[in-house]
Amino acid sequence: MGKLTAIIAAILVMIGLSSLLVVNEGERAIVSRFGKVLKDEGVTRVYVPGLHVKIPVIDKIRYLDSRIQTLDGAPDRFVTSEKKDLMVDSYVKWRIKDFEKYYLSTNGGIKANAETLLQRKINNDLRTEFGQRTIKEIVSGKRDELQIAALSNATESARDLGIEVVDVRVKQINLPENVSSSIYQRMRAERLAVAKEHRAQGKEQAEIIRATIDADVTIKIAEAERKALTVRGEGDAQAAKIYADAYNKDPEFFAFTRSLEAYKESFKGQGNVMVLEPDSEFFNYMKQADTKK
Repeated sequence: MGKLTAIIAAILVMIGLSSLLVVNEGERAIVSRFGKVLKDEGVTRVYVPGLHVKIPVIDKIRYLDSRIQTLDGAPDRFVTSEKKDLMVDSYVKWRIKDFEKYYLSTNGGIKANAETLLQRKINNDLRTEFGQRTIKEIVSGKRDELQIAALSNATESARDLGIEVVDVRVKQINLPENVSSSIYQRMRAERLAVAKEHRAQGKEQAEIIRATIDADVTIKIAEAERKALTVRGEGDAQAAKIYADAYNKDPEFFAFTRSLEAYKESFKGQGNVMVLEPDSEFFNYMKQADTKK
Protein backbone atom coordinates (compact mmCIF):
# COMPACT_ATOMS: atom_id res chain seq x y z
CA MET A 1 0.00 0.00 0.00
CA GLY A 2 2.85 2.36 0.76
CA LYS A 3 4.47 1.82 -2.65
CA LEU A 4 1.15 2.24 -4.43
CA THR A 5 0.52 5.44 -2.57
CA ALA A 6 3.93 6.75 -3.55
CA ILE A 7 3.33 5.86 -7.17
CA ILE A 8 -0.06 7.53 -7.17
CA ALA A 9 1.41 10.62 -5.50
CA ALA A 10 4.19 10.77 -8.09
CA ILE A 11 1.69 10.49 -10.90
CA LEU A 12 -0.43 13.23 -9.42
CA VAL A 13 2.62 15.46 -9.07
CA MET A 14 3.57 14.83 -12.68
CA ILE A 15 0.05 15.56 -13.82
CA GLY A 16 -0.01 18.72 -11.72
CA LEU A 17 3.30 19.92 -13.15
CA SER A 18 2.30 19.11 -16.71
CA SER A 19 -0.90 21.05 -16.22
CA LEU A 20 1.07 24.23 -15.57
CA LEU A 21 1.72 26.60 -18.43
CA VAL A 22 4.72 28.87 -17.93
CA VAL A 23 5.02 31.87 -20.25
CA ASN A 24 8.32 33.73 -19.96
CA GLU A 25 8.85 37.46 -20.29
CA GLY A 26 8.98 38.47 -23.94
CA GLU A 27 6.72 35.61 -24.98
CA ARG A 28 3.08 34.94 -25.62
CA ALA A 29 1.39 31.55 -25.83
CA ILE A 30 -1.57 30.21 -27.80
CA VAL A 31 -3.17 26.90 -26.80
CA SER A 32 -4.89 24.52 -29.21
CA ARG A 33 -7.11 21.70 -27.97
CA PHE A 34 -8.06 18.85 -30.26
CA GLY A 35 -6.66 20.87 -33.17
CA LYS A 36 -8.72 23.98 -32.40
CA VAL A 37 -7.38 27.19 -30.92
CA LEU A 38 -8.90 28.10 -27.57
CA LYS A 39 -11.01 31.22 -27.77
CA ASP A 40 -12.86 33.47 -25.40
CA GLU A 41 -16.08 34.74 -26.93
CA GLY A 42 -14.76 34.20 -30.43
CA VAL A 43 -11.37 35.78 -29.73
CA THR A 44 -8.24 33.66 -29.62
CA ARG A 45 -6.98 33.26 -26.08
CA VAL A 46 -3.43 34.66 -25.82
CA TYR A 47 -1.52 33.82 -22.65
CA VAL A 48 0.62 36.65 -21.33
CA PRO A 49 3.84 36.11 -19.30
CA GLY A 50 3.13 34.28 -16.05
CA LEU A 51 1.85 30.94 -14.73
CA HIS A 52 -1.31 29.44 -16.23
CA VAL A 53 -3.19 26.14 -16.20
CA LYS A 54 -3.74 23.77 -19.09
CA ILE A 55 -4.95 20.24 -19.66
CA PRO A 56 -1.98 17.89 -19.81
CA VAL A 57 -1.34 15.96 -23.01
CA ILE A 58 -4.46 17.31 -24.70
CA ASP A 59 -3.49 20.97 -24.93
CA LYS A 60 -0.76 21.89 -27.44
CA ILE A 61 1.23 25.06 -26.79
CA ARG A 62 2.66 27.43 -29.39
CA TYR A 63 5.03 30.02 -27.96
CA LEU A 64 5.34 33.30 -29.85
CA ASP A 65 8.20 35.77 -29.41
CA SER A 66 6.78 39.22 -28.67
CA ARG A 67 10.11 40.99 -28.85
CA ILE A 68 11.36 43.04 -31.82
CA GLN A 69 12.76 40.77 -34.53
CA THR A 70 15.28 41.50 -37.28
CA LEU A 71 14.69 40.27 -40.81
CA ASP A 72 17.94 40.56 -42.75
CA GLY A 73 17.46 38.84 -46.08
CA ALA A 74 19.70 38.44 -49.09
CA PRO A 75 20.24 41.40 -51.45
CA ASP A 76 17.58 41.68 -54.13
CA ARG A 77 17.49 43.32 -57.57
CA PHE A 78 15.44 46.49 -58.05
CA VAL A 79 14.84 48.66 -61.10
CA THR A 80 14.92 52.47 -60.98
CA SER A 81 12.78 54.87 -62.98
CA GLU A 82 15.66 54.99 -65.51
CA LYS A 83 15.33 51.22 -66.02
CA LYS A 84 18.67 50.71 -64.29
CA ASP A 85 19.24 47.62 -62.15
CA LEU A 86 20.43 47.95 -58.56
CA MET A 87 21.34 45.33 -55.98
CA VAL A 88 19.80 46.48 -52.69
CA ASP A 89 20.61 45.02 -49.27
CA SER A 90 18.05 45.95 -46.63
CA TYR A 91 16.77 44.83 -43.26
CA VAL A 92 13.48 45.12 -41.37
CA LYS A 93 12.70 45.45 -37.68
CA TRP A 94 9.33 43.93 -36.80
CA ARG A 95 7.27 42.45 -34.00
CA ILE A 96 3.96 40.70 -33.52
CA LYS A 97 1.07 43.07 -32.85
CA ASP A 98 -2.00 40.91 -33.37
CA PHE A 99 -1.13 37.42 -32.11
CA GLU A 100 -4.35 35.82 -33.30
CA LYS A 101 -4.00 37.15 -36.82
CA TYR A 102 -0.29 36.32 -36.82
CA TYR A 103 -1.02 32.74 -35.71
CA LEU A 104 -3.64 32.19 -38.37
CA SER A 105 -1.81 33.91 -41.27
CA THR A 106 1.51 32.13 -40.67
CA ASN A 107 0.11 28.59 -40.42
CA GLY A 108 0.40 28.23 -36.68
CA GLY A 109 2.80 31.05 -35.83
CA ILE A 110 5.79 29.61 -37.69
CA LYS A 111 8.44 32.35 -37.78
CA ALA A 112 9.96 31.19 -41.08
CA ASN A 113 6.57 31.51 -42.78
CA ALA A 114 6.09 34.96 -41.29
CA GLU A 115 9.51 36.17 -42.49
CA THR A 116 8.93 34.79 -45.98
CA LEU A 117 5.61 36.61 -46.29
CA LEU A 118 6.98 39.79 -44.73
CA GLN A 119 10.07 39.79 -46.97
CA ARG A 120 7.86 39.49 -50.02
CA LYS A 121 5.75 42.46 -48.94
CA ILE A 122 8.79 44.59 -48.04
CA ASN A 123 10.45 43.85 -51.37
CA ASN A 124 7.28 44.82 -53.23
CA ASP A 125 7.13 48.11 -51.31
CA LEU A 126 10.81 48.83 -51.91
CA ARG A 127 10.45 47.93 -55.58
CA THR A 128 7.67 50.49 -55.87
CA GLU A 129 9.76 53.19 -54.19
CA PHE A 130 12.87 52.47 -56.23
CA GLY A 131 10.83 52.43 -59.41
CA GLN A 132 9.74 56.03 -58.76
CA ARG A 133 13.28 57.41 -58.34
CA THR A 134 16.48 57.77 -60.33
CA ILE A 135 19.86 56.47 -59.22
CA LYS A 136 20.99 60.02 -58.48
CA GLU A 137 17.97 60.66 -56.27
CA ILE A 138 18.48 57.37 -54.43
CA VAL A 139 22.19 57.88 -53.80
CA SER A 140 22.42 61.65 -53.30
CA GLY A 141 20.51 62.22 -50.09
CA LYS A 142 16.95 61.04 -50.77
CA ARG A 143 17.48 57.60 -49.27
CA ASP A 144 15.82 58.73 -46.02
CA GLU A 145 12.70 59.73 -47.91
CA LEU A 146 12.69 56.35 -49.63
CA GLN A 147 13.01 54.51 -46.30
CA ILE A 148 10.25 56.56 -44.67
CA ALA A 149 7.93 55.87 -47.59
CA ALA A 150 8.85 52.16 -47.56
CA LEU A 151 8.17 51.99 -43.80
CA SER A 152 4.77 53.60 -44.23
CA ASN A 153 3.81 51.22 -47.02
CA ALA A 154 5.19 48.18 -45.18
CA THR A 155 3.21 49.08 -42.06
CA GLU A 156 0.00 48.96 -44.08
CA SER A 157 0.83 45.84 -46.07
CA ALA A 158 2.03 43.85 -43.03
CA ARG A 159 -1.09 44.59 -41.03
CA ASP A 160 -2.94 41.59 -42.45
CA LEU A 161 -0.17 39.36 -41.04
CA GLY A 162 -0.68 40.73 -37.53
CA ILE A 163 2.84 42.25 -37.76
CA GLU A 164 3.95 45.74 -36.84
CA VAL A 165 6.89 46.95 -38.94
CA VAL A 166 9.11 49.04 -36.66
CA ASP A 167 11.73 50.12 -39.16
CA VAL A 168 12.92 49.57 -42.72
CA ARG A 169 16.56 50.35 -43.56
CA VAL A 170 18.58 50.16 -46.74
CA LYS A 171 22.10 49.03 -45.80
CA GLN A 172 23.82 49.00 -49.15
CA ILE A 173 23.12 49.81 -52.78
CA ASN A 174 25.33 48.34 -55.47
CA LEU A 175 25.21 47.87 -59.19
CA PRO A 176 24.98 44.29 -60.47
CA GLU A 177 28.37 42.67 -60.98
CA ASN A 178 28.19 42.66 -64.79
CA VAL A 179 27.12 46.32 -64.83
CA SER A 180 29.81 47.27 -62.31
CA SER A 181 32.43 45.56 -64.45
CA SER A 182 31.32 47.37 -67.62
CA ILE A 183 31.18 50.71 -65.80
CA TYR A 184 34.63 50.11 -64.37
CA GLN A 185 35.99 49.31 -67.82
CA ARG A 186 34.34 52.43 -69.25
CA MET A 187 35.72 54.60 -66.44
CA ARG A 188 39.16 53.08 -66.95
CA ALA A 189 39.01 53.78 -70.70
CA GLU A 190 37.91 57.36 -70.00
CA ARG A 191 40.75 57.88 -67.51
CA LEU A 192 43.25 56.41 -69.97
CA ALA A 193 41.97 58.76 -72.68
CA VAL A 194 42.27 61.73 -70.32
CA ALA A 195 45.78 60.64 -69.30
CA LYS A 196 46.78 60.27 -72.95
CA GLU A 197 45.40 63.73 -73.71
CA HIS A 198 47.33 65.22 -70.77
CA ARG A 199 50.52 63.49 -71.93
CA ALA A 200 50.02 64.83 -75.46
CA GLN A 201 49.42 68.33 -74.12
CA GLY A 202 52.50 67.99 -71.92
CA LYS A 203 54.63 66.90 -74.85
CA GLU A 204 53.26 69.78 -76.93
CA GLN A 205 54.07 72.27 -74.18
CA ALA A 206 57.52 70.72 -73.77
CA GLU A 207 58.20 71.10 -77.50
CA ILE A 208 56.99 74.70 -77.39
CA ILE A 209 59.19 75.47 -74.37
CA ARG A 210 62.16 73.66 -75.93
CA ALA A 211 61.73 75.52 -79.24
CA THR A 212 61.36 78.85 -77.43
CA ILE A 213 64.51 78.22 -75.41
CA ASP A 214 66.44 77.10 -78.50
CA ALA A 215 65.31 80.24 -80.31
CA ASP A 216 66.33 82.40 -77.34
CA VAL A 217 69.73 80.69 -77.17
CA THR A 218 70.26 81.14 -80.92
CA ILE A 219 69.29 84.82 -80.70
CA LYS A 220 71.55 85.39 -77.71
CA ILE A 221 74.49 83.63 -79.38
CA ALA A 222 73.95 85.65 -82.57
CA GLU A 223 73.71 88.84 -80.51
CA ALA A 224 76.90 87.95 -78.64
CA GLU A 225 78.73 87.15 -81.89
CA ARG A 226 77.47 90.43 -83.37
CA LYS A 227 78.72 92.36 -80.37
CA ALA A 228 82.02 90.49 -80.47
CA LEU A 229 82.46 91.33 -84.15
CA THR A 230 81.55 94.94 -83.42
CA VAL A 231 84.05 95.17 -80.57
CA ARG A 232 86.67 93.36 -82.64
CA GLY A 233 86.02 95.72 -85.57
CA GLU A 234 86.23 98.74 -83.30
CA GLY A 235 89.48 97.37 -81.88
CA ASP A 236 90.88 96.74 -85.33
CA ALA A 237 89.82 100.21 -86.40
CA GLN A 238 91.43 101.75 -83.35
CA ALA A 239 94.59 99.70 -83.90
CA ALA A 240 94.68 100.77 -87.57
CA LYS A 241 94.21 104.36 -86.48
CA ILE A 242 97.06 104.10 -84.00
CA TYR A 243 99.14 102.38 -86.65
CA ALA A 244 98.36 105.13 -89.17
CA ASP A 245 99.02 107.89 -86.67
CA ALA A 246 102.38 106.36 -85.75
CA TYR A 247 103.27 105.87 -89.40
CA ASN A 248 102.40 109.45 -90.26
CA LYS A 249 104.58 110.83 -87.46
CA ASP A 250 107.82 109.17 -88.76
CA PRO A 251 107.33 106.91 -91.75
CA GLU A 252 111.02 106.17 -92.12
CA PHE A 253 111.41 105.04 -88.51
CA PHE A 254 108.27 102.97 -88.75
CA ALA A 255 109.51 101.24 -91.88
CA PHE A 256 112.85 100.61 -90.15
CA THR A 257 111.22 98.99 -87.08
CA ARG A 258 109.03 96.87 -89.30
CA SER A 259 112.11 95.69 -91.16
CA LEU A 260 113.84 94.79 -87.89
CA GLU A 261 110.81 92.79 -86.81
CA ALA A 262 110.84 90.99 -90.14
CA TYR A 263 114.59 90.22 -89.78
CA LYS A 264 114.01 88.93 -86.26
CA GLU A 265 111.15 86.62 -87.29
CA SER A 266 113.02 85.43 -90.37
CA PHE A 267 116.24 84.44 -88.62
CA LYS A 268 114.72 83.25 -85.37
CA GLY A 269 115.07 79.54 -86.07
CA GLN A 270 118.32 77.63 -86.52
CA GLY A 271 119.13 76.35 -89.98
CA ASN A 272 116.59 78.62 -91.68
CA VAL A 273 117.43 79.22 -95.35
CA MET A 274 116.11 82.11 -97.44
CA VAL A 275 116.67 82.43 -101.19
CA LEU A 276 116.40 86.07 -102.30
CA GLU A 277 117.82 88.23 -105.07
CA PRO A 278 120.74 90.40 -103.98
CA ASP A 279 118.93 93.60 -104.81
CA SER A 280 115.75 92.59 -102.88
CA GLU A 281 114.10 95.28 -100.81
CA PHE A 282 114.28 92.92 -97.85
CA PHE A 283 117.95 93.80 -97.36
CA ASN A 284 117.47 97.49 -97.99
CA TYR A 285 118.44 98.61 -94.48
CA MET A 286 121.29 96.14 -94.30
CA LYS A 287 122.75 97.61 -97.48
CA GLN A 288 122.37 101.06 -96.06
CA ALA A 289 124.25 99.97 -92.94
CA ASP A 290 127.10 98.62 -95.08
CA THR A 291 127.21 101.85 -97.06
CA LYS A 292 127.50 103.90 -93.91
CA LYS A 293 130.43 101.81 -92.73
